[in-house]
Amino acid sequence: MEKLKEKLARKIEEWRPRTTKLLKEHGNVVADHVTIEQIIGGARDIKCLVTDISYLDPFEGIRFRGFTIPEVMAKLPKHTSSEMPTVESFFYLLLTGDVPTAAEVEEVKEEFKKRKKVPQYVFDVINALPEDTHPMVALSAAIVSMQRESEFVKKYNAGMKKTEYWAPTYEDSLNLIAKLGEIGAYIYRKKYKGGQVIKSDSNLDFGGDFAHMMGIAKPYDDVARMYFILHSDHESGNVSAHTGHLISSALSDIYYSISGMTNGLAGPLHGLANQEVLAWLQGVMSKMEGRVPTKDEMAKFVRDTLDSGQVIPGFGHAVLRKTDPRYSTQREFCLKNLPDYPLFKYVDLLFQVVPDILLEKGKAKNPWPNVDAQSGVIQWYYGLTEYDFYTVLFAIGRALGVCSNIIWDRALGYALERPKSVTTAMLEEIAAKG
Repeated sequence: MEKLKEKLARKIEEWRPRTTKLLKEHGNVVADHVTIEQIIGGARDIKCLVTDISYLDPFEGIRFRGFTIPEVMAKLPKHTSSEMPTVESFFYLLLTGDVPTAAEVEEVKEEFKKRKKVPQYVFDVINALPEDTHPMVALSAAIVSMQRESEFVKKYNAGMKKTEYWAPTYEDSLNLIAKLGEIGAYIYRKKYKGGQVIKSDSNLDFGGDFAHMMGIAKPYDDVARMYFILHSDHESGNVSAHTGHLISSALSDIYYSISGMTNGLAGPLHGLANQEVLAWLQGVMSKMEGRVPTKDEMAKFVRDTLDSGQVIPGFGHAVLRKTDPRYSTQREFCLKNLPDYPLFKYVDLLFQVVPDILLEKGKAKNPWPNVDAQSGVIQWYYGLTEYDFYTVLFAIGRALGVCSNIIWDRALGYALERPKSVTTAMLEEIAAKG
């Protein structure tokens, strides 16, 4: 008698050619306004989501409320003696679309301050996890454990109008965001620093307090502000943003939604790219025995790598047709703060040679570096050398954008998300009709 797993393996091998044939021979066939390739290929480029929080412009990069990243960095208020805008001013922009005044930024800062105390049971949940638990698991568990605090659930169970759903969702969002910095830093200090936790300083802004609790000196406070802003949102269709929106569309509260967002972000095809790029860079540096190569030597290495069938990670983007402005912002920071750091010099050389070689070899329509080509190097320079924690930083930043989106989803009464599925046989029938 054929065992279940063996039978399943046989059926999978028999089925795969059907999907392959549909993609290769009939991918462009249209079925109800979308192609078979889009149906099978993860709904790529299908316009069926609405967000006014951010938009990915192919030529300008991500726009937050219509502002390009350079405009955001220039226009938003900054903390005293800092180069980067505050997280508080940026969150105000995401929610309202307006550049806040100093007084309005202070109002957000005070809101975070009065909401930032983390319940002891959250730390107990983190402490109860095995020591080898991934930091993203700890973050997700900590977030969902606070679901009992949800103002939305309380108001919904008591009865309220649909037009009022956004207000308790706003309260939940601010309550959660205000705590995320301390939760993230606690996970880091517990796992990597022998449990030597640093208490929050409520006099500091979001980025400054996070750097303080992490135990990393200036200018890491600006690194934190920059990192959280640049990773906050990327339209609604990426896995983390879409997951948060999808869960929320069922009227699940912010704690369920952001915990789910975190889980989506943890996947290798989404939030892990920066650490994979960093590991690759360190491997290149090891091959060259730590010596910074000449431009010609790096170009030869890149050509040899591509000729061997490998890729240069951190270069290329599905939408952008220029260097990712998130990369450019980090590059400017590096040129000012760590220009002689050997690992950055490798990044700089790759920036100089890779795009032209990719174009020359026809390897990419968009050969420019993306945000992941640089971000891990900065973290490593400032002593944050634990790869697994990088995605926690990403999640804290991404929560700013996803919470803003969910608040507006509720305000505008967006529906339960429920796309329609088809079977392989249906697609084959459509393909046969051309």
